[in-house]
Amino acid sequence: MGKTIFITGGASGIGRAVAQRFGQGGWFVGIADIDEGGMMQTAAMLPSGRSSRHKLDVRDRSAWDAALADCARAGGGRIDVVFNNAGIPIGGAIADLAVEEIERTLDINLKGVIFGAQAAYPWLRASAPGSVLLNTASAAGIYGSPGASVYSATKFGVRAITESLDGEWAEDGIRVRDLMPGFIETPLLDHAPNRASNEDIRSRVRGAGLEITPVSEVAEAAWAAVHGERLHTLVGKTARRLAFASRWMPGALRKQMRSAERPLGK
Repeated sequence: MGKTIFITGGASGIGRAVAQRFGQGGWFVGIADIDEGGMMQTAAMLPSGRSSRHKLDVRDRSAWDAALADCARAGGGRIDVVFNNAGIPIGGAIADLAVEEIERTLDINLKGVIFGAQAAYPWLRASAPGSVLLNTASAAGIYGSPGASVYSATKFGVRAITESLDGEWAEDGIRVRDLMPGFIETPLLDHAPNRASNEDIRSRVRGAGLEITPVSEVAEAAWAAVHGERLHTLVGKTARRLAFASRWMPGALRKQMRSAERPLGK
């Protein structure tokens, strides 16, 4: 029997690239998103008859149950991997962020991951051992940077969820992993970091001299994470440098952050 992966945020960006990678690997791919047009485009890039589409707002707990059940029916009765990937960016000085922006980011980036893990558990337990919950964390979950406090909080939370469930689900034979990418070449970079900003994230990243990593690298990292033993998978030079500095040069890193320009700010 073939394997099935369920991917949130599958209409574009990282979700689409991971869908393509697993489709190429012979997996059945469940694509979940609120963007129906984007999901159709992703499905068109996959092998015929080897995908399903599921409209899903990750903030809706009951919708998770329905989407996973539909995916399992379409894919042969099982789900082997759930990729908790849906997320949105936010940046800027915390004093300048609107309450609605903060709440939406927390709901999608953190609550959505918690709901996804909870809903995924019975499916992953049924297909264990070897089933995987894969979460999209971020380099922002390694060390908090100026202008990214709310986003960093959500990604530190995703990292904590990964570490907690890695222990909690071990006896069930479910593996839990996360990806920690830096700035990735996706449509999210073309968004403004907050409502008060007129400049997109891409411009801020380039202005700060940071590299933008091809999305294909994240797709390969996801494949490796699902098939490997590493708990946290760093993706891109920024993530690797930040992890190295936070471990071996924390004082220097703190000094750098305190004097840094705010690449996601106003």
